[in-house]
Amino acid sequence: MSEPVMGGVVCRPRAARRVALLATALSLLGAVALSIPAQAASDTAAPPVFAIESAKAAKSLMIDVVHAGKRLVAVGDRGHILYSDDQGASWTQAKVPTRQLLTAVFFVDDKQGWAVGHDAQILASTDGGVTWTQQFQDLKREAPLLDVWFKDASNGYAVGAYGALIETTDGGKTWADVSDRLDNEDQYHLNAIAYVKDAGLFIVGEQGSMFRSGDDGQTWEKLEGPYEGSLFGVIGTAQPKTLLAYGLRGNLFRSTDFGSTWEPVELNAARGALEFGLSGATLLDDGSLVVVGNGGSVVVSHDDGLTFSVFNRPDRISLSAVTAAGNGNLILVGQGGVRVATSTGAELSK
Repeated sequence: MSEPVMGGVVCRPRAARRVALLATALSLLGAVALSIPAQAASDTAAPPVFAIESAKAAKSLMIDVVHAGKRLVAVGDRGHILYSDDQGASWTQAKVPTRQLLTAVFFVDDKQGWAVGHDAQILASTDGGVTWTQQFQDLKREAPLLDVWFKDASNGYAVGAYGALIETTDGGKTWADVSDRLDNEDQYHLNAIAYVKDAGLFIVGEQGSMFRSGDDGQTWEKLEGPYEGSLFGVIGTAQPKTLLAYGLRGNLFRSTDFGSTWEPVELNAARGALEFGLSGATLLDDGSLVVVGNGGSVVVSHDDGLTFSVFNRPDRISLSAVTAAGNGNLILVGQGGVRVATSTGAELSK
């Protein structure tokens, strides 16, 4: 199988890997730990080393950002997890038992959340992201999990490279490797997992791989997708069975039948078709969709993903994720940390 890639860049040793991450704001390396109790994996490791507190943490590489109720929580490089209670105006660093890159975060409510990252680590919080404990890791594999999703406080999944799919049914007390549920003989990297309204779960990954489940992940169907390049993300829209998948070189596809058929979505910038990779998306409360990517790209749709307006930020800093600030603005994360932007992605007026 080919070497793991990050936005088309072949992964190299740890130092070069970080440079590639800055260029793509994505991490597509990884492998999953064996199906053993979470605590058993931790017992074989040294005591956790906590992330170093830094006044510049909010300016460092951040990979994902979500809401925990009204609070904002962002995760990224060196085990940094930040939270904000003032719509992104200021950020506080959380107490986190790792210094590894964290790639994704998910909260089921205003208190309970999970973050995943390198060394197949899974962290959990029960206080809205202020403090974190380690639920699972595999130190023998220098590779991360890449996304995490929970149905409720008990049932969740994490996905990662080399076809990693792991499941918990007890809130993370134990995690089981269920990768064999997927027809993924080539062990393509699984980059994202999301819920699609009135349909089920959807996974996208390397080489355009796609899988869907209509029974909360117990069984999965492999699909023939519209694209053979890597897909970095997937998001359900406000409409039933409707979703978007996105990836390299501005490729964005829309389906209204839970992935059975797809249509490409044109993204035209001021100088022609958008060719920057797309890496993160969010569904706003009003049903609008925002997708972000490399080159400072921010694309917005107000018609359930049929059409998008395209804005490329002048700073051209790569973006990896986006969410609503809670006041009409957006929170963007990626290279250079967290920043507040207007609803189109532009800088706020001073």
